[in-house]
Amino acid sequence: MSRIGKRPVAIPEKVEVTISGSTVSAKGPKGSNKFTLNSLVSAKVEGKEIIISPSESSVAASSQWGTARTLVSNLVKGVATGFVESLEFNGVGYKASVSGSTLQLSLGYSHTIDFPLPAGITAKVTKNQIDIEGINKEEVGQVAAKVRMLREPEPYKGKGIKYLSETIKRKAGKAGGKGK
Repeated sequence: MSRIGKRPVAIPEKVEVTISGSTVSAKGPKGSNKFTLNSLVSAKVEGKEIIISPSESSVAASSQWGTARTLVSNLVKGVATGFVESLEFNGVGYKASVSGSTLQLSLGYSHTIDFPLPAGITAKVTKNQIDIEGINKEEVGQVAAKVRMLREPEPYKGKGIKYLSETIKRKAGKAGGKGK
């Protein structure tokens, strides 16, 4: 029995949810999105809630129940408020700017990096922080991970791109020859 799957997904104001077959579609202030459920689970709208239930009583259906409920919840939350992933960059001469649907990064390499943003994803740059926004949680997280990989944070000086909530364990530098 899934503890997460048992909880209904609340539908906020200004969000319309339609279910046709195994496809759940949501439309809200941020846009519209849809998700196809696994054949082992089913969904129905009751009032202002979405109820997810397993189609059969098997271990596989039970394992997909909580996952499907979370994915539908993310779908509804995405069209209602959207998702934001914040990255912070530190380093001498590191800069970022947004031009159209391209994130331009200067990260200490001999060239600037033009990172094309996928459709539905936007970025905002303030000081040394990049905010990646969108209605699909998976896409927002994937874009943030790809941007972070362009210059991962290093433990000695803390230079690089890191998540805002991430803490980097700092290491001491070379200390071998200083005691002589």
